[in-house]
Amino acid sequence: MTDVTASDAIVMTREGYEKLREELVNLRSEGRQEIARMLEEARGFGDLSENAEYHSAKEAQGKLETRIQWLEYQLSKAKVVDPRDIDPTKVGLGTTVTLLDLDGNNHLLYTIVGSEESDPAANRISANSPVGQAVIGKTVGEELSVRVPNGTRKFRITEISVIPPR
Repeated sequence: MTDVTASDAIVMTREGYEKLREELVNLRSEGRQEIARMLEEARGFGDLSENAEYHSAKEAQGKLETRIQWLEYQLSKAKVVDPRDIDPTKVGLGTTVTLLDLDGNNHLLYTIVGSEESDPAANRISANSPVGQAVIGKTVGEELSVRVPNGTRKFRITEISVIPPR
């Protein structure tokens, strides 16, 4: 990782960083090999000016190279949050927070991650999301209101834990 200023930094967890790095390695090797195979196969169909397979493979190559450049940029600007530096008494990037929905009386569990790592289906929400922004810096017992697409929800923070290092 390179040294980046706070304003340039893309903050993420170690897990998120490793996931992006693995994807980059995979795209540089297997991804590029697959595109090369597709291009070679398409060239075998003859005239490239009217060869739909060739144009499709070139389009796929462009998308692959764009993704590789995006990943390289993300990783070059990455600032990985060290779990040892996280204050376990406050919600922050790399923490898991349990919220009591005061309207529905059910518990929700969210892990706060960088925007590039969010996966709502896995309860990994971005620190930049409405709920993420509302809980950042809060402590156990605090109540908060969050504007969501279908209105305003009220929550109480019941537990905060730190993502263990992998």
